[in-house]
Amino acid sequence: MKIATAAYPMDFLTSWDAYATKIEAWVAEAAGQGAELLVFPEYGAMEIATLAGAAAAADLEGSLHAISERIPQVDALHADLAGKYGAHILAASAPVFDDTLGPRPVNRARLFTPGGAMGFQDKQIMTRFEREDWDVVGGAPLQLFDTALGKIGILICYDSEYPLLGRALRDADLLLVPSCTEAQAGYSRVRIGAMARALEQQCIAVMASTVGDCDWSEAVDTNTGMGGVFCPPDTGFPATGVIAEGVLGKAGWTYAEVDLDAVARVRNDGVVLNRTHWDDQSGRDGPVALRALC
Repeated sequence: MKIATAAYPMDFLTSWDAYATKIEAWVAEAAGQGAELLVFPEYGAMEIATLAGAAAAADLEGSLHAISERIPQVDALHADLAGKYGAHILAASAPVFDDTLGPRPVNRARLFTPGGAMGFQDKQIMTRFEREDWDVVGGAPLQLFDTALGKIGILICYDSEYPLLGRALRDADLLLVPSCTEAQAGYSRVRIGAMARALEQQCIAVMASTVGDCDWSEAVDTNTGMGGVFCPPDTGFPATGVIAEGVLGKAGWTYAEVDLDAVARVRNDGVVLNRTHWDDQSGRDGPVALRALC
């Protein structure tokens, strides 16, 4: 299976047609390279706020509403493209007001299949900016999607830095990690988290990023990252744990060929069995005694 993961630049859009044309060009390029799974980044949908004008895009609260109101239209576009190009597409995550969850928006990624199905995954743990400046809140619980490509879990950006969330998705063959990070330090935190989750649960982790400057938005004004596809450094996989990676800050797709049979093999007969031996931590993971050595 070929995967395409994005280093995605957001633009100030002049019209809905400009947005639709841009997204279809990205999808067409990846599908033209044979990609069956396309991964867009966290908050890549922020550019949709510009359709409501510069003032709305620049306003933290106004941008939340401007984007959320467009999500049904955005989802219809991605559903159409998934069917047209025969690809599974993880659309860029977006703030979504969901009345069933409360009055404040969640950070939601949506996964579209070629057959017309759609599932969503909300971010679980908010960053300081989301909780202190933006009031974007944690959403519905984690889900595992059983697809024609394999079992897919999604950990949005900061969520990838929490091993128990990765453990909850231990049956996932593919962990998708859409991210949006301002500086290289943030990119590195998410990358390290994605690689750690791939090691612990012996699966493939796919990281997508936003890149470039957006002086029209306080929320995503600076973006640093690149695409990456990571694996357990074990039998059948690269010794580095890196199947493919892009160039930091350079927009475009990163492609990787992955073999999910290799995931099954390493889980059953790897040099190490991290996923199987996870429970050996039980009883050893409580507070430890402090022993003076001075």
